[in-house]
Amino acid sequence: MAKDDATVTYDGPAGGWGSLRGIARIAGDEGISAGAIATLLEQNKPGGFACVSCAWTKPADHHPVEFCENGAKATLWELTSRTATPDVFARHSVSELKTFSDYDLEQLGRLTHPMRYDRASDHYVPCSWDEAFAEIGRELKAMDPKKTVFYTSGRASLETSYCWALFARAYGHNNLPDSSNMCHETTSVTLKQVIGSPVGTVVLDDFKHCDAIFFFGQNTGSNSPRFLHVLQAAVRRGCRIVTFNPVRERGLEKMINPQEPTAMVTGSETALSCQYHQVRPGGDIAVLLGLCKHVLAADDAAQADHRQVIDRAFIAEHTVGFEDFEARLRALDWAEIEEVSGLTRAAIEAAGSVYVEAENTIGIYGMGLTQHVHGFENISTYTNLLLMKGNIGRQGAGISPVRGHSNVQGQRTVGIAEKPELVPLDRLAEMFDFSPPREKGMNTVEACEAILKGEVTAFVALGGNFLRAIPEQKAMEEAWPRQRLTVQIATKLNRGHLFNGEIAYLLPCLGRSEMDPLTGHPQVVSMEDSLSCVHGSVGKRTPASEHLKSEIEIVSRLAEATLPQNPKMLWGHWARDTASVRDLIEKTYPEEFRDFNTRIFTPGGFYRGNSARERQWKTESGKAEFITPEMLSATGFQPAPGRMSLVTLRSNDQFNTTVYGYSDRLRGIEGKRDVLLISPAEIERHGLTVGERVTLVSDAEDGVDRRVGGLEVMPFDLPDGCVGGYYPELNPLVPLAHHDRASKTPAYKSVPVRIERGS
Repeated sequence: MAKDDATVTYDGPAGGWGSLRGIARIAGDEGISAGAIATLLEQNKPGGFACVSCAWTKPADHHPVEFCENGAKATLWELTSRTATPDVFARHSVSELKTFSDYDLEQLGRLTHPMRYDRASDHYVPCSWDEAFAEIGRELKAMDPKKTVFYTSGRASLETSYCWALFARAYGHNNLPDSSNMCHETTSVTLKQVIGSPVGTVVLDDFKHCDAIFFFGQNTGSNSPRFLHVLQAAVRRGCRIVTFNPVRERGLEKMINPQEPTAMVTGSETALSCQYHQVRPGGDIAVLLGLCKHVLAADDAAQADHRQVIDRAFIAEHTVGFEDFEARLRALDWAEIEEVSGLTRAAIEAAGSVYVEAENTIGIYGMGLTQHVHGFENISTYTNLLLMKGNIGRQGAGISPVRGHSNVQGQRTVGIAEKPELVPLDRLAEMFDFSPPREKGMNTVEACEAILKGEVTAFVALGGNFLRAIPEQKAMEEAWPRQRLTVQIATKLNRGHLFNGEIAYLLPCLGRSEMDPLTGHPQVVSMEDSLSCVHGSVGKRTPASEHLKSEIEIVSRLAEATLPQNPKMLWGHWARDTASVRDLIEKTYPEEFRDFNTRIFTPGGFYRGNSARERQWKTESGKAEFITPEMLSATGFQPAPGRMSLVTLRSNDQFNTTVYGYSDRLRGIEGKRDVLLISPAEIERHGLTVGERVTLVSDAEDGVDRRVGGLEVMPFDLPDGCVGGYYPELNPLVPLAHHDRASKTPAYKSVPVRIERGS
């Protein structure tokens, strides 16, 4: 046994020279041309193209350089000089490619030709586009539509997403899982129920007027670094930031703005969070209840002086359910809160005092709240905290989930939804003269369950790396080939493309920054950001291959090959004229997309509106709803001897399942991903040695053996009772049944595991 109190750390700030070196390294690795570097200068600006990575908003008063480290990496990754030509696939069988790492697969480069999987030779072989569309259409026509799944990645544009959803419904199903199902579906379900809007209520201007910002489970430094500019400005004018996260993420502690030359030269840092509390994974409900309990106590004390902290006039006019919630708070014992949260009463009350003293507060959160078995209660309790002081529906306040992929929120807006009640089906029926299916479709978890049962005959994916992103990986990889047809639309090869149905196609598409060869004109599309603003994007780069097609052309050709002719569905025209698709979106969603084509290039995007921001509560009760949680822990499992809670993480060299390299600079980890992060106290408690290799084993009580071995023990600053490791490598430990009970979002942030010595 060896005890080592020295944890792996990074002492530098977010941003700064480290950020620039990270971009330069990726540019060198990808063999980037001077023209590609110049393309970055158009990123996230009016008349330029929208970043393919995060969904953080694009400001009207943009900086000279409006991209962050990870946004630049995503663009340079797409504009790589490497190409995965048919020769590459001739040299490597699919079985051989399965031995490649995620990083090495994508380093093969951009896909250049449509490919068909040849099972006899175990190779992808080139085919013509006409051949691919004809066979896929022929196979889909022969199937029961309700046994097929159309998956969507969060990068597809509004125009493509609208056509994809229309294609699915014209074909005959609502089986439209998307990447939102794996990240912020909990947000969509919870906020829809409690405030009547499935998205956040904050706009960019609110950050100029808030007095406090609370963060729960969101890693700004790696996941949405451009947000740091906004936080820096807020702190400089006196706003206070309070953060709750099991991991001390550098991006919420301190930063150097790369666009401030003086700060870069002098190393002048901006401290961000005035308080940083390392809550135990799953302890957020307890923390939030503690904060609410402190607000209640402060209000009790204020009433003696004829003052108030709680906005009781707002509560009376705009909410229901507060009496039950107040009774729960008064009965709740602080000892329970401390036990579950892992924080002291004094720490929670110190944070609560910041909230009490602030006139306007913004509540930020990420997947640290959504990806739990009781993620619904995490978000509803957070909403309760904001409602107590009327912090929703006024300037400088509100709730603000920070979405991940660039258009994952917008896809829901234009119809990517398995729930028919979320889509104006009657309007679609009238516009296109067909009968849309009314049955609920499959979300991600339900699609996986059906595939495991052998009930899905075809899986058609518009982007993404589905098999790598989902739980239950081993069983899913074994079940996947039982499907009759699998189709993957992609820019690069990933592990999900190496598991194929009886008939399988790999269809290469344009990147967002590239010109559309079908029209010979720049590719004009649009997307919606996390703050509900819609932006136009113009792709001008020469495509990586003359054989590439745009996503919307591929979708349109698939629809033409599959569906009966319908004079109102002008697929070929839509593929050539995305403006005509925007007209359809406006007609389908007239309130949100008024004058769509006229406003598409509004600097800063155009705001599509939010009823809750106007205090119009489109809930069942007609008011904002306080929900009283039944539990304090969000994990969904009980503590037990030897049981640990696994938190899966993304590195600084990563976006979703895409791995750009092996540097996790902001955590001080370099050159490796096969690691187990664990506190020095837990290393000693488990009798481990720093650097030894161990195996993580699932501790779900379902009798299934799930394990990942060869993990190097690394001392890291984490709360007791938990360990950390990288997503997607540790996804095989996540049971499919381990998901939020309301939304079925997989619970990647608190997975029950045990540590076994040896690899």
